[in-house]
Formats: sequence, structure tokens, C-alpha cells
Amino acid sequence: MRAPVVSLAKNMFIAVEKYGGTSVGSVERIDAVADRVSASHQKGERLVVVVSAMAGETNRLLGLAEEIDPDAQAREMDVLVSTGEQVTIALLSMALNKRGIEARSYTGGQVQILTDNVHGKARILDINAARVREDLENNRVVVVAGFQGVDEEGNITTLGRGGSDTTAVAMAAALEADECRIFTDVDGVYTTDPRIVPEARRLAQITVEEMLELASQGAKVLQTRSVEFAGKYRVPLRVLSSFEDGPGTLITHEVSDMEQPLIAGIAYNRDEAKVTIRGVPDQPGIASRIFGPISAAHLNIDMIIQNVAQDGTTDLTFTVNRNEYAQAMKLLNEIAQELNARDVVGDDTLAKIAIVGVGMRSHSGVAAKMFDTLAAEGINIELISTSEIKISVGVNDKYLELAVRALHKAFELEGDVTEETLTEAQET
Repeated sequence: MRAPVVSLAKNMFIAVEKYGGTSVGSVERIDAVADRVSASHQKGERLVVVVSAMAGETNRLLGLAEEIDPDAQAREMDVLVSTGEQVTIALLSMALNKRGIEARSYTGGQVQILTDNVHGKARILDINAARVREDLENNRVVVVAGFQGVDEEGNITTLGRGGSDTTAVAMAAALEADECRIFTDVDGVYTTDPRIVPEARRLAQITVEEMLELASQGAKVLQTRSVEFAGKYRVPLRVLSSFEDGPGTLITHEVSDMEQPLIAGIAYNRDEAKVTIRGVPDQPGIASRIFGPISAAHLNIDMIIQNVAQDGTTDLTFTVNRNEYAQAMKLLNEIAQELNARDVVGDDTLAKIAIVGVGMRSHSGVAAKMFDTLAAEGINIELISTSEIKISVGVNDKYLELAVRALHKAFELEGDVTEETLTEAQET
């Protein structure tokens, strides 16, 4: 996306607020959002509100498509599912206008959110926010449809599940907003999923690096690309609840002077699968011949492991989303024939668990502690992947909850956030 050119008055406080499907899931919930937006507007904030489709609406639309044609063209699917957000922006704008606040609704195409042409997984290339800037100058609330944009040929595109988060952060970047607030059905980012570990605690703040790793490893609070945008364009980001007041979790761009905790949180993803191509010639260019077609098919891969045998061949294993498992297996079987590989095997019962924390940079023994904890529970590790601040493992999905609980306890992540910490987060 191009660097933003902003002509708004320098003394304006600009905020972008995003409300997800459960936050706008009924007329009553939309009225509640309108009340919240009205309160911020009355404090003098200039607001852009990004909304998702009402809860369940996207799935309803997908169900209709399934009845018509299970193999419908991706372009037409984007035209269909993008209508959900159009309903929400109109209803919320009506609710605001009824309250005496001038509001205007825009689809992604009207805002000119330009994307590439990968339907269903489009990426934002640019935003022409001139119309939005003019509305903010005139003290209007701008209501934008999340999750969608248009390509260079004017085709409607969608950004994938959770894409409204990315729309909000990208709008905040284009406008150089003072803050981007992501309102969800939870009151912040937790050390892990409270549904699995009731003792999980809400984090007062977390670094962009940590949030990016948690999101990419399966944490559902924010879409990965939205965190990438926040980091790249230094967008101040806060996760809040749309159902209750509170400071939420601040996603920071600078590590505070105080010592960082060893582990910030534990993320997981149930929807993993692994595929292995065995007996591939161990020679230069083979990896490219395997992963080139995988990339061309827009399949997202994660963990990669290569094992070299003594007979001059290699086995190459990688993970994909479970929804893409069948497509990956079909494609890999075609590649195996071209390369004269021995065979292709797969397993769609994998789960991924990751521990994340910037404190890992300055502490040793984290991996050993993680592996010891899982071994003590009799959990076999099938795959391992690491980065500077993350260690993720693949295990059989039947052990997922046991593993998360054991690791959460082993790294002492239980406990309540202190009132002092919450006050600090509010003042930040």
C-alpha cells in the first residue's frame, strides 16, 4: 500500500473502530454499537467504523451457494458473500442518523480498497481514502464494509475469514489514525483460550511481534494480516469487548523497559494436516519444483521438515490447513509422478500448538521445558518449528487440550491481571 497522504486537520483525533459479526448480530446489537459510536463521537473523535456481516450471515450465504453449485466460481462467490457487510453498514448508518449523527456507509468498492485478483484470499494493495477524509473533515461518521475490496478490473474481491480486521487496520494506516480499536466478543488477548484453560488471564499489553506469532499460530482474536499491517505502518492497536467496558489489551510497537515475561501466551490450531512426499531425488532445485506449484495454487504451508536418506533421496513433509488437505494431496501426487518420487502420504488429524514470548530471546531451556512437559503427559511430537520468539509443535489432535493445559501450567501463565497493570494499560 502506498504511503498515506493525509490532509486532515492536525488537531483531529481520528479513530477506526471495527465490530465483528457477534457485535452486530442483531438489531439490538447494532443499536448498542450505535450508542458506543455516538459516545465516542460526542467526545470529539472523528470516526471510521468498519463492520462485518451479522453473525451467521456469511455461513447462510455459503449454504445457498452450496445448494446451487458446490463448485461455484470464486468470482461469483465473492459477489455473493460480500453482500452480508452491505446490510450491516446500511443498518448501522441508519441507527446513527436516527441519533442525530450524520453517517455515511460505503462498500469496499466505493472506498476504493484496491486488492489483487485472488478471489477469496485477496490482499489489499492500496486505499484511496479521499472520500473518507472529506467526510471526516465534515464531522461525519464513516461506516465501511469490512472483508471486501475491488481489483483493478472492478471485480468484487474478499479478504478471507477475519478480513474485516485487516480492512480496519489498513484504513487506520491510510488515514494515519490515532488508534485502531478492534471490538470483539472477548475483552482482550488472553494467555490462551479460556474455554480450554479457565485460569487463563487477560494480558494488559502484548508486543506486535508476539501478537503476530500468536495470530499466525491459530489465536482467533485477530487476523494475521491485520497484525502485519499494524506492525508495518505502526498503527496503534487495541482489542476490546463490544459487550462490556474495559481497557482491553494494548498491542504495542515498543518493548517496555520493564523485563518482558518469558512466555506471553499459547496458541493452537485444530485444523492442521500434514503431507509427505517420499523418495524424492536429493538434488538442487527439487524443493522449488515441489513448492512452486503449491504456491501457484495459493496453498498456505507452515512447518517444513526434510529428511535425507543414505540412498540419495529425501522425504519432505509440510503442513497445510485441513480445508486444503485434499487439494494438497492431489497436487502433490501429480508432482510425485513428475519427479519419480516413491509415494505421497498424509494425515489430517494434526493439531498445532505454539508457545510465544519475546522473553525467549534472553532465556535458554524453553524448548527443553516444553518437550519435557509434553513427554510427561505421554504426548508424541510429530513436527517442530521455531523462530526467535516462538516454538510450535504438531501433535495428534486428540491431545490438543491436554497439551495446552499442561503447557499453560508449566510456564506459570495462570493468575489475574493486577489493578495496577490495568491502570497502566489504560494510561498508555
